[in-house]
Amino acid sequence: MKIMVTGGAGFIGSAVVRQAIRDGHQVVNVDALTYAACLANLGPVADASGYQLVEANICDADAMAAAFKTHRPDAVMHLAAESHVDRSIDGPQDFMQTNIMGTFTLLQSALAYWNSPDRPDDFRFHHISTDEVYGTLGAEGQFTETTPYAPNSPYSASKAASDHLVRAWGETYGLPFVITNCSNNYGPYHFPEKLIPVVILNALAGNDIPVYGKGENVRDWLYVEDHADALLTVLKQGENARTYNIGGENEARNIDIVTTICALLDELRPKDAPYADQITYVADRPGHDLRYAIDPDRIRTELGWRPSVTLDEGLKKTVQWYLDNETWWRALQDRDGVGARLGRG
Repeated sequence: MKIMVTGGAGFIGSAVVRQAIRDGHQVVNVDALTYAACLANLGPVADASGYQLVEANICDADAMAAAFKTHRPDAVMHLAAESHVDRSIDGPQDFMQTNIMGTFTLLQSALAYWNSPDRPDDFRFHHISTDEVYGTLGAEGQFTETTPYAPNSPYSASKAASDHLVRAWGETYGLPFVITNCSNNYGPYHFPEKLIPVVILNALAGNDIPVYGKGENVRDWLYVEDHADALLTVLKQGENARTYNIGGENEARNIDIVTTICALLDELRPKDAPYADQITYVADRPGHDLRYAIDPDRIRTELGWRPSVTLDEGLKKTVQWYLDNETWWRALQDRDGVGARLGRG
């Protein structure tokens, strides 16, 4: 297929691009190259014959129409979004503009393309979203595809709105679509303001390792390369107008993630004192959801997909990747404002 990937220079988007190229697809990466984008993420495929970069903002209707007309994709995988919860609390306007109006603009261009006489018969729009649209869980239970939406942050509210837009364009205008809602991603190339890279890089720098509240918030952790594989599986095999929840089957408290990373660093980059001595508890953020957990039964039973990387394996691979790729993360740390926020958890 020729796949248009929006946000393909971001963390998850670049993993999708790399996997799609490895699988033999052609990829058109549409990315505005904002602060969280990094073209170095695409170094392994940048010279591939099937890869093209289009620097454009999804809010630009003319640019989106031109991208469809020029490249004529067989599918869209829509990952472009503002994604950092803390930033959405500090400044929600960018999240409303990109995640809601950007998705609307992209849908309009996709619909015009779908209604054109020579569009591919099997075209579909794959919208990639988050489990945060479902709100929070108590100590028990899991999110399913029929869990009512109850977003609690500006970020999750904007993603919930974009999910509803995609579904409405499918129901009202007949645009073929699938939606996926994922748990917390982690792994190589993770932007250094999110929880796991914040812990790794603060630890290495000898700085305080900030943990919100008591660190008791629980997340289901999904290795990013597993997620990319799942997304391409849904794109190719998922039923039209269907939602699939993608989880890592790896629940853990934030404090357990932090202490595990510290123990890995003690092993892989030892110093005089344990890294856990740097852990500092800070005031919790507003609207911090207690627990997320995904029931993956639908994608497992309908499409035969399961994650391949355990949390212990993934964390060790991730810590080692950051130790081996200091040039990559130092360049991003030098960007304005990066590192000033504690990280999504």
